[in-house]
Amino acid sequence: MYQAAKEDGRQLLAGRSSMVSAVFAGDEKIADARDLALSFLADLPTVHGLPVSERVTDTVELVVSELVTNARKHAPGPYVLGLEACDGAVEVSVWDSQPTLPTIQAPDPHRIGRHGLEIVTTLCRSFEIHREPVGKRIKAAVALSDDWGTGIGGPRAV
Repeated sequence: MYQAAKEDGRQLLAGRSSMVSAVFAGDEKIADARDLALSFLADLPTVHGLPVSERVTDTVELVVSELVTNARKHAPGPYVLGLEACDGAVEVSVWDSQPTLPTIQAPDPHRIGRHGLEIVTTLCRSFEIHREPVGKRIKAAVALSDDWGTGIGGPRAV
């Protein structure tokens, strides 16, 4: 299902590197991606001494679910989920082969559905969309501190 990998020399929390990534063919359950995220978060306190609150766990699980759902729904082929603890946050990254960048709708209480990225940008410390040579990568950072503010209020496309 997935392949774990340790990451390189970026300056990470408390000088420790903590990263996992997985390639999904596209036919797995979205719950498999959430399970990878929960396993990663469970290891942070015990293996790396990094506290992870219930808020962080719930938020990362939701962000992973939303980003992976979008990749499965809108992109042909595989997608890659990456999770990394760095700079006081858990960075969630999803690459897929679809070059079309997503559009984040303005808040509309009358719209049914399509609120996922709106929710993600509100909950995350940062949100970026990057074009790649093939497809795109979406990154969202969830602050590890429970003193996290009110989110970023909108995406930054790069």
